[in-house]
Amino acid sequence: MKAAVLGGGFMGRVHAEALRRLGSVEPIPVGGRDEAAFRAALANPAIKAFHICTPNAAHFRMAKAALEAGKHVLCEKPLATSASDARTLADLAREKRLRNCTCHNLRYYPMVQHMRRMREDGDLGEILIVQGTYSQDWLLYDTDWNWRVDSKESGPSRALADIGSHWCDMAEHVTGQRITSLCADLQTFHKARDTEDFGAVIFRVGDRARGTFTASQVSAGRKNRLSIEIYGTKSGVAWDQERPDELWIGNRNTNNQLIIKDPALLKEGARSYADLPGGHSEGYDDTFKQLFRRFYASIENPGAKPEYPDFADGLRQLIILEAELESNRRHAWEHVR
Repeated sequence: MKAAVLGGGFMGRVHAEALRRLGSVEPIPVGGRDEAAFRAALANPAIKAFHICTPNAAHFRMAKAALEAGKHVLCEKPLATSASDARTLADLAREKRLRNCTCHNLRYYPMVQHMRRMREDGDLGEILIVQGTYSQDWLLYDTDWNWRVDSKESGPSRALADIGSHWCDMAEHVTGQRITSLCADLQTFHKARDTEDFGAVIFRVGDRARGTFTASQVSAGRKNRLSIEIYGTKSGVAWDQERPDELWIGNRNTNNQLIIKDPALLKEGARSYADLPGGHSEGYDDTFKQLFRRFYASIENPGAKPEYPDFADGLRQLIILEAELESNRRHAWEHVR
């Protein structure tokens, strides 16, 4: 199978490498700004799927064109720059009966899946608290630049859209509950920029659980730290993306535990997310391989239930994002509809 990979930057290279590792999909690189090459790929019957790895503002147009051409689509997050556009894409994919995926790949760390299965098995009890951060430092200085600091390319949000969406997707995926309302405070430290460097959010989740998280791209020394802690009535768990093979398990009446990734010791539902034996690290690039493997398996088997975040999940994160932006604007709590 051939797949067009649109965009030659960091994400385009990551997607192409992960596809090569599958061994069953040939990536066809397409320049994100090369309109003629894009149109040629749309018209090529050998290309069955499109990976959209361009700046955010191009996601909607390219994903829509690919779906209309009968292609399966895997799109980097955010799916679009507005919930309205994301809803259009989700509806179109459903109408066309095409496979569609929003690349929330961070779900695919083995220890994240182990946390999820612990919750499903009742090991945590009733969820009470969800908290954490996604912190980076690559935009700390006012001289740091990337297309993401330009709202015409990235959309109306940066830190919350780029990394906060990953955190919220993971929180809802692991807990199995939805954020129902929130209050957000955003700050742009470098005034030449027109999107936020930092965001802090408190929220309600499910029937009575509470949570809080921050998203920052100006935290000195933090390179790519998604940290999430989930506390229930029986036990707690904590995971840090900068130490992905470790999972802390907290207990009230017995010693706490620090467990290391080992497929033989993972919950049964989490084992297929680890390919290497215990003591052999699996990291960021492996999450793409795991996601893509499941995406292409669903193309080969049209009757299979998707085991990955689809466009509806991408829409979900844009609904949360727009509630965060409105909350910050109004300095008030906002319902997540």
